[in-house]
Amino acid sequence: MADHHCHGVLDRELDRAGFEALLTEAETGGPPGVSPFDSQIGFALRRWCPPVLDLDAHAAPDDYLARRAELGAAEVNRRFLAAAGLESLCVDTGYTPEAILDPPGLGRLAGAPAYEIVRLETVAERVAADGVDAARFADEVRSRLAARGPSVVGAKSIAAYRAGLEMAGERPSAARVAEAAGRLMRQDAPRVHDEVLHRFLVWCASDAGLPVQFHVGLGDVDADLRRGDPLLLLDLLRALADAGTPAMLLHNYPFHRRAGYLAQVLPNVYVDAGLATHNLGHRAPALLAELLELAPFGKVLYSSDAFGLAELYHLGAVLFRRGLAGIMEEGVRDGAWTAADADRVAALVASGNARRVYGLPAPG
Repeated sequence: MADHHCHGVLDRELDRAGFEALLTEAETGGPPGVSPFDSQIGFALRRWCPPVLDLDAHAAPDDYLARRAELGAAEVNRRFLAAAGLESLCVDTGYTPEAILDPPGLGRLAGAPAYEIVRLETVAERVAADGVDAARFADEVRSRLAARGPSVVGAKSIAAYRAGLEMAGERPSAARVAEAAGRLMRQDAPRVHDEVLHRFLVWCASDAGLPVQFHVGLGDVDADLRRGDPLLLLDLLRALADAGTPAMLLHNYPFHRRAGYLAQVLPNVYVDAGLATHNLGHRAPALLAELLELAPFGKVLYSSDAFGLAELYHLGAVLFRRGLAGIMEEGVRDGAWTAADADRVAALVASGNARRVYGLPAPG
């Protein structure tokens, strides 16, 4: 499979508290007596991950963590990245709260080429931090995107976390961009949260010929779900369609049916169920079935959105494969499609669509 949106993993040992913190989107640990292991993701992890570490399925959390510590972070990471069975990775390098494995490091562990997804807001914030004059801000951002290396295959917007997804379709004027850049540069720690700048950055990526990923729906507590509905993007998505720019809607839960609708009616919209797949655990097949109700099969991609824990690479891949296989097999039994059609569609969703949109080479 091609994982078209993922992150680095930690290359250090974790105690139970540190491990549990990475199993949830919550900002802090829960109240006493409440553990993320007692959740869909916790039970899915205990079902599918222990055998990779030579334990029986459903190993107790303490036994699992003891074995993890015995093997060490490097070996744990190697096993889970290899077990994910990936042919390529597209890695968002914009979120690094602490040192994590970079794309080359992930690629070596996965035994697959790793590409980079550049986070647009990070580019803008670095330009602002470098003290570039507000009048030159726009040109400098464009210049840095144009100078990207060959490993960069896409860009990502996190407008959903900052200003919300309701962005106009028009390109902002140079004067408005310079004005917004001036406000950004006056911040002690530049942080993009202006709709004008988010929209400007999206158009910069479009002009650079990059597919643009949008965070949609669930995320950590910083994401205001009220402003994360993909329908709010409609005007901008239409404008990007006119420009021929692929728009990749990430995660989407609980708006996945709306995202599927957008993928059907707009020629440039693609969708996935990353992050939600492993969080829903045993319920992941229901999510995938709902996403596939309206979304054309040629516009659905796989992503794990794994971050921090290498287990999430493996868990996301296992749950997605099982869910998609179940949907395809049910359709064959019901006569909805043939076995040959099911195999072809599964190949598109698992990797073919990502190769086409991002221009990735087929595995050698």
